[in-house]
Amino acid sequence: MRNRRTRWIAAPLAVVVALALAGCTQAQMQGWMPSTPGLTNHVDRIMGLWTTSWIVLLVVGLITWGLMIWAAVAYRRRRGQTGLPVQLRYHMPIEIFFTIVPVILVAGFFAFTARDQAIIEEPIDDPDYSITVWGKRWAWDFVYDREGQDPVHYQSIQVQEVPGTNDLDASTLPTLYLPTNSTIEITLESRDVAHSFWIVEFLYKKDMLPGVTNHMYFETGDQEGILTGKCAELCGEYHSAMLFNVELVSPEEYDAYLEGLEQQGFVGPLDESINPATGDDSIDPDRDEDVDTTNENEGN
Repeated sequence: MRNRRTRWIAAPLAVVVALALAGCTQAQMQGWMPSTPGLTNHVDRIMGLWTTSWIVLLVVGLITWGLMIWAAVAYRRRRGQTGLPVQLRYHMPIEIFFTIVPVILVAGFFAFTARDQAIIEEPIDDPDYSITVWGKRWAWDFVYDREGQDPVHYQSIQVQEVPGTNDLDASTLPTLYLPTNSTIEITLESRDVAHSFWIVEFLYKKDMLPGVTNHMYFETGDQEGILTGKCAELCGEYHSAMLFNVELVSPEEYDAYLEGLEQQGFVGPLDESINPATGDDSIDPDRDEDVDTTNENEGN
C-alpha cells in the first residue's frame, strides 16, 4: 500500500517538474544572467555554476519548508489539549544531520567555485592579442599591443553630463575594442586608487590596485556587438560615471581600428610615469576645465 501511494505522489511530481523545465526560457535556463552562451569561453561555465547552485539551494529550501510545514501541522495543538507538549532536549541523529548537511553543501560550493575560478584564471601562454587597461578617476586608458610594432593607445576623459540635466552623455563613453574568435590577455593597472574592471556580459570582474598588476585571460566567440563596461569598486565621487563600452568586432575591423589610432598619432605605451602620484599636474583628477571629449594625449 505504501509503495502504491508513493508512486501516486511521485508520478505527478515528476510530470510537473518535467513540464516546468520544458517551459523555461533561455533567460531562465541561464539564471537571468546578463549574457549569452558562447560569448567567451568562460561565460557558459559561470552560468552553469550559478544556475546549478540555485537549483541545489531551491531543493534545500523546499525540503526545509516542507519539514517546517509538516512539523507545524503534525504537532499542532489538538482540541482539548492544554499546556505545553513534551519537550525534547536533544535528538542526536537530527543534530548530526543538521550539522553534516550544511558542511557538505558549503564544501561542495567551495570545491566547484575553486575549480571554475582556477580554470578562468589559467594564463594563456601565447594570446592572439594583448591589451593594457589603466583605470583612473574617473575614466580609462587603453593600450593595444601590436606584434613587431609600437603599441597604440586611447586615452579617455570622464564621461560628460548632458547640459542642464543629471544624465550622462552616452556619446562621450570611451570604447574598448576586442576582436572576435581570438584569445586575449588584458593587463589591469591603476593610476591612483582601487578600481575594478568589469565587462558585465563577461560575468567576471577583476580588481585594479595601485602598484599591483592583474590579468584577465579569455577567448572570445564569434558574436559581434556592443557590451557594457564599468568600474565595480567604489573609487570616489564620480564612481558611478566611470563607464565604458566594449565593442566586439572582427579581427579585420580590430586591426583597422588600431591603424586609425596610429594615423591619429596615438602611438607608444602609456605607463605609470603619468600617474597622478608622480606629480604630473596634467593628470590631476580634480581639475575643472572644459576639455574635448575626443581621444587626447592628456588624461583626466
